[in-house]
Amino acid sequence: MPDPAAKDHPHIVIAIDGPAASGKSSVARALARKLRYVYVNTGAMYRAVTWLAVDKGVPVVDAGRVQQLLHFTKVECGVEDGQSTILLDDVDPTPHLVDEAVNANVSAIATLPDVRRLLTEKQRAFAYDYDVVMEGRDIGSAVFPETPYKFYVDASPEIRALRRARQGLQDSIAARDKVDSSRRTSPLVIAEDAHVIDSSNLTVEGVVGEIFGRLKQKGLPLGEL
Repeated sequence: MPDPAAKDHPHIVIAIDGPAASGKSSVARALARKLRYVYVNTGAMYRAVTWLAVDKGVPVVDAGRVQQLLHFTKVECGVEDGQSTILLDDVDPTPHLVDEAVNANVSAIATLPDVRRLLTEKQRAFAYDYDVVMEGRDIGSAVFPETPYKFYVDASPEIRALRRARQGLQDSIAARDKVDSSRRTSPLVIAEDAHVIDSSNLTVEGVVGEIFGRLKQKGLPLGEL
């Protein structure tokens, strides 16, 4: 099977990376809707695995036990209503993805190489069947490094903290950034050829508009959109 991260992967991939609460999820979802692409939320995939470990009583820092848990779990990814889905042993974990325990442990799960390998494989598989807008922390740098359509959405720490509070989440932005940027496997970085957008003073529509203009400049066929 060819590697969809290579230049000849069969569908278009628009990579949108950024730290927590930068606005990348809202932007990616709106952009996918505008382009009629599939929206892939990779953060939800890591949260799903985190919920699984917490639900089964497996310590998230125990790489061996987490790997064993995943080995015996059926992980299915699909698409519904234009968005990515994930099922674990036929169970939809969506209602639990913002549980306090998940929020507190997802960064630890995301540092585990075996988890990242499995989910990266699942993420790459989407590009065999769909044009996608995929958001996360390592899409442009590790999952699809060859896509020419890379964006990094950021915002000031103060704005991000306010957004996080509005989401009802209590985690520390600074602590999350430190874990995400210092992990050994696929750390949060700005891909060398990514277009960086500061969303601090922009609406979602404003960021989408900037990305749309950049895509036109890069020659992405957008038809009459």
